[in-house]
Amino acid sequence: MLLLGLDTATPAVTVALHDGGQPLAQLVTVDAHRHAELLAPSIAKIIADAGVSPRDLTGIAVGVGPGPYTGLRVGVVTAKVLGAALGIPVYGVCSLDVIAADVEGERSFLVATDARRRELYFARYDESGRRSGPDVSAPASIPDRQLPVAGEGAMLYPEIFPKSTGPAYPAAATLCRLAAAALGRGETAADDGAVADAAGWPVLLPPEPLYLRRPDAREPGAPKRVTP
Repeated sequence: MLLLGLDTATPAVTVALHDGGQPLAQLVTVDAHRHAELLAPSIAKIIADAGVSPRDLTGIAVGVGPGPYTGLRVGVVTAKVLGAALGIPVYGVCSLDVIAADVEGERSFLVATDARRRELYFARYDESGRRSGPDVSAPASIPDRQLPVAGEGAMLYPEIFPKSTGPAYPAAATLCRLAAAALGRGETAADDGAVADAAGWPVLLPPEPLYLRRPDAREPGAPKRVTP
């Protein structure tokens, strides 16, 4: 197994290679405005650092958000195009799950990331690690705000979330670890959108963005609200 993992759902552009047992290379750059510029060189660098070829990859794991439209789309589209070019499967993983997997020492907690428009994407995780959400809301309207909060949301609104816990951003090495473990349990979630979970709550998702709301940009003359 040789997984490429990448996530652009937050200001962090994070990329990693993982052999199914351990990360081989990882690169993280925090810049909310340069996702498209940074992602391809980051992928090329970690592949070179690990001494492998793109043709050695057996799969791609991509964070599917939720996240702001433009940045999130960069990662998901790149993963799908690269997967199609190499003929390998692409697996989606909720970016909030990736942050949650690196939270230590907390029983129940929230993960909250910046949704812009003075809102946050958030989810709650219970003692078993099971997620409720994700959703998007104004910070003051998020329930269970007294719980520890991981993700950038706690940094942006410390007056609302008094208990902050790390990390702030998803790590691609953790993304790969979650995907590799799920594949080892028999989960699949490929481009056809099929999801198979051997037992319980699936980690792998179809590689489609979790936007949770409409993008900010609209075509001129387009209505503000569109009925699905």
